[in-house]
Amino acid sequence: MDLPTPSPQQRVLGVTVPVPEPWASRVRLVRATAGDPLARSIGPHVTVLPPTLVQQELVEVAEKHLASVASRTPPFVVELAGTDDFRPASPVVYLDVARGREDLDALQRAVRDEHGPLARDLRFRFHPHVTLAHEVGHEALDAAAAAGESITAEFVVDRLELRALADDGSWDLLRTVPLSGSPTP
Repeated sequence: MDLPTPSPQQRVLGVTVPVPEPWASRVRLVRATAGDPLARSIGPHVTVLPPTLVQQELVEVAEKHLASVASRTPPFVVELAGTDDFRPASPVVYLDVARGREDLDALQRAVRDEHGPLARDLRFRFHPHVTLAHEVGHEALDAAAAAGESITAEFVVDRLELRALADDGSWDLLRTVPLSGSPTP
């Protein structure tokens, strides 16, 4: 995983939508079976904000920004179905977002607002997904794709998680923020 290296005055933050049970356990099993080194340290999720360097003094501002975005965003439904990959650009196999893509895109744009503390350019076009295997060989990627085909999930996205990269490469939960906006008529 290509992670930014923080200075002592910075933290690496990310924003995710967690995949709930029972699907999270199934995704973890596929990742572990594929030999993915991050299977146990990173819970199944859809990334809303990829790892982003933030100055320490702006972490609280980032939390407030995320709470503001969440207060304007109503809960929505996501469906995961089918697998795909980012090969050859990146050795990643994933569950595809079959429903809720537009809502996730609007959410990530609001989180990355160019005037906010989490503003950043994306290295790749935003493509919501749930990783099934990463940084493993082609045979393991193919096996993860085949195993992932049996996973379909539908759940309500009702919260975001703000996470910080720990020294050991895991992600600490800093704050859970409920989506509480009113649906548009």
